[in-house]
Amino acid sequence: MSEQLTVKTIEEFMAQGTQPEILFWVGSAGSYDDRAKKISRAFVKILNKANVDFAVLGPEESCTGDVAKRAGNEFLFQMQAMMNIEVLNGYEIKRIVTCDPHSFNTLKNEYPGLGGNYEVIHHTQYIKELIDKGRLSFEGQEYKGKRITFHDPCYLGRANSVYDAPREVLQKTNADIIEMKRHKKTALCCGAGGAQMFKEPEKGDMDINVMRTKDALETNPHIIATGCPYCNTMMTDGIKAHEKEDSVTVLDVAELIANSLDV
Repeated sequence: MSEQLTVKTIEEFMAQGTQPEILFWVGSAGSYDDRAKKISRAFVKILNKANVDFAVLGPEESCTGDVAKRAGNEFLFQMQAMMNIEVLNGYEIKRIVTCDPHSFNTLKNEYPGLGGNYEVIHHTQYIKELIDKGRLSFEGQEYKGKRITFHDPCYLGRANSVYDAPREVLQKTNADIIEMKRHKKTALCCGAGGAQMFKEPEKGDMDINVMRTKDALETNPHIIATGCPYCNTMMTDGIKAHEKEDSVTVLDVAELIANSLDV
């Protein structure tokens, strides 16, 4: 990797006797999936540009346990959660930002019942916060005249009612933001939630991700914007199924903003 990104671990902060502004929870996809790593890098570039003092757990971060819980293995979920909570509480973490709505939902809604109480923020909410506070500013000419449609991740939208932040951030790109017929509360799942990402789909007329991509293509977009690494994979596969790879791109909100900032 030729680009130089500044990423400090929480251990480094502790060694200096300081606390980071936020902990960036990278998540399993953002750590290991090659496509999702690009989203993590884009978000780090944004944080660096805004001079945010942030930390990652590094090798001390483990899976939140979301997949285990949704697949029905409550015991494994609680084991994973308790390990993470011990680490987070040990470092006295207060604010957590993540690019993964599955991690966002689990840390925000499942962890308090096990002793893990944190302010948990989705990366689109945090980017909006940075823009609102004047820590990020850009002309946003990169996507002027482009048509972008935003796909609501289930665990961000319907599960946690976060609809406005990603859209307000996307407006800053000066692109034309076009809504699908099914959006916000009526948005259709990409097909990856509830551990479905890791199994073959059931028999039927059309895979969910192909159907959802059809919704997006009806807006005649140049770009399908997502706020979740799993949605990104499913919509990208959907684009391939519709043979539209040459004309439509799938990008995370963080990637669109990083490109607009030219970082």
